[in-house]
Amino acid sequence: MKSLALTQYRGALECIETTTPTPTGSEVLLRVKACGVCHTDLHIWDGGYDMGSGKMMKMADRGQTLPHTMGHEIVGEVLAAGPDAEKFVEMSRTYLVYPWMGCGECSTCKAGDEHLCPTPQYLGVLRPGGYSDHVMIKHPRYLIDIPAIPAEQAAPYACSGLTAYSALKKLGAGRRNKPILIVGAGGLGLMCLSLLKALGGSGAIVADIDADKRDAAIVAGAMLALDPRDNDFAARTREAAKDGIHAIIDFVGSPASWDLSMAILAKGGTYVMVGLYGGERTLPLATMPLRAITLSGSFVGSRRELIELMGLLRTNKVDWMPIVKRPLETAYETLSDLKHGRIVGRAVLVPS
Repeated sequence: MKSLALTQYRGALECIETTTPTPTGSEVLLRVKACGVCHTDLHIWDGGYDMGSGKMMKMADRGQTLPHTMGHEIVGEVLAAGPDAEKFVEMSRTYLVYPWMGCGECSTCKAGDEHLCPTPQYLGVLRPGGYSDHVMIKHPRYLIDIPAIPAEQAAPYACSGLTAYSALKKLGAGRRNKPILIVGAGGLGLMCLSLLKALGGSGAIVADIDADKRDAAIVAGAMLALDPRDNDFAARTREAAKDGIHAIIDFVGSPASWDLSMAILAKGGTYVMVGLYGGERTLPLATMPLRAITLSGSFVGSRRELIELMGLLRTNKVDWMPIVKRPLETAYETLSDLKHGRIVGRAVLVPS
């Protein structure tokens, strides 16, 4: 099988050919039909996450070894299954993969929150992923039935869609019934707009410094898309929301997006941080009770939430998001385009 592998952090990806593995036990072998390119892949390519003050959470310290095949937004066709998996899968059927695998044994995993497992085995992060023409899945429970949509449309729901959906759920229906602020109109922000609409939300104001992405947000249904650097940003945002911004989802996660959000969030509001840009900020502790704000981190989502999301897709209420489809061989160039903001929507790699 052929994979585009990371052999050196921040370096070009290398095409590596190996023997296609044979599944054993509960394993399932898929032929990759589509694999999304995510900002998380940029952190992996960079070698870790910026923790502020010159500190970095290194992928190597989390157990990642090189060469490594990235890619966690995977749609694939079943080619073979181990003897313990055969009766649970249908040969030649196409599935979306839930990539946020845990150990499967701890209390967190048994509660259905494998994405929060203290010893994770995330596909494409710590296990070989979908920048390849084949991928091995350790158990059929990670294969999710999908509606009859193209593989390149389905793939981003494993992370982009799931992450946006889980963040919206953390707001609750009450918060979604008033206009919310979405910070960042990349693939996640556009996906969030689509899902908010499908969930019957009252709409969103979008903040992004990129004019093309603001235009894409308006097309995707934003009631207003503003440059947060504009002097009248706060005034226009509050005016559009009428009684203030009581809910913010931050898909950037930078010091600048934090400052923006803290400055505009109303008393009693909820701030959900999703983005992993990195850095650090301090918060005067008295502001927490005095403003009665809720701060929530949100990391992808659970397997049950992904199944719920597929159910929402089947209602045909979810608008398709912009997809940039590219050959697998362009994985490195696509990562570079994503890093430099040249992708509007979601990039998806397709093996030849």
